[in-house]
Amino acid sequence: MAAGRESRLVGAAVTHGRGHEAVLSRAGLAGFQSLDSEKLRAPLTAVQQEQIQQLSCKRLERMPVQYVLGEWDFQNLTLKMRPPVFIPRPETEDLISLVVEEESRKCEVKNSAFSVAVPPPVILEIGCGSGAIALSLLCKIPQSRVLAVDKEEAAVDLTRENVHRLQLQGRIHVLHHNVSYGSAKHLLPWGPMDFIVSNPPYVFHEDMASLDAEILRYEDLDALDGGDDGMRVIKTILTLAPTLLKDSGSVFLEVDPRHPAMVEDWLTAQPDLFLTLRAVHKDFCGKPRFLHIQKQSR
Repeated sequence: MAAGRESRLVGAAVTHGRGHEAVLSRAGLAGFQSLDSEKLRAPLTAVQQEQIQQLSCKRLERMPVQYVLGEWDFQNLTLKMRPPVFIPRPETEDLISLVVEEESRKCEVKNSAFSVAVPPPVILEIGCGSGAIALSLLCKIPQSRVLAVDKEEAAVDLTRENVHRLQLQGRIHVLHHNVSYGSAKHLLPWGPMDFIVSNPPYVFHEDMASLDAEILRYEDLDALDGGDDGMRVIKTILTLAPTLLKDSGSVFLEVDPRHPAMVEDWLTAQPDLFLTLRAVHKDFCGKPRFLHIQKQSR
């Protein structure tokens, strides 16, 4: 991504919707820091001025800056972006860190108990969008393999483009599939899984109308709307998890701050799933945002 384009658009982007302020300020800082003083003093050419005018017009129409630029950084990866595919939020970077930390912990335990090498993990991402989570995990966990699934063809196409852009096609399979309660037979050929990771639709349906104009006009609302209780897709994932996971395998979810207690109650009412809520982690705003759920060994 051209750092100059990014930094010059930060001023136009500061009114972008809730949930994006941190990533915009961070991207703007990185953009300015990447420019040397000579470039900062250089006058813009007529072509550059026209390009800025076109980009600014899109932003004034409330198009998210990620779509305006056509690419964005996530976990130090520059990924292509285009509407209506869901834009990865900055807090989701913490979800990656939690999975990496758990994999490191498991490797330490296994290596201390066994002299044989630990096989690399198999990871399922449900709702891959742009591929931000799947590709970050591939880069952070060497030799891991990922099955990335999305029900939207636009998301599958964009993930595949980002896979090829980063030359990671040898370790990932991207599947166009609408995950449902009957999905196990479609997903098990790539499993069993060590991890299921998802940033699913979790916005309560009644809250959808209050989302910012940038979101409502441009992003895929199905990637946000979690139904009446925000748990429509969460329940599907957890119902599938016991069949898809290895013993002691883990599910990592990003959720609404109201969901941890709701999910714990739901799991308690579903003892046949043999799933336990191991931990609730807060995001950088101090809100309970991430769940670590583990399959019990039988």
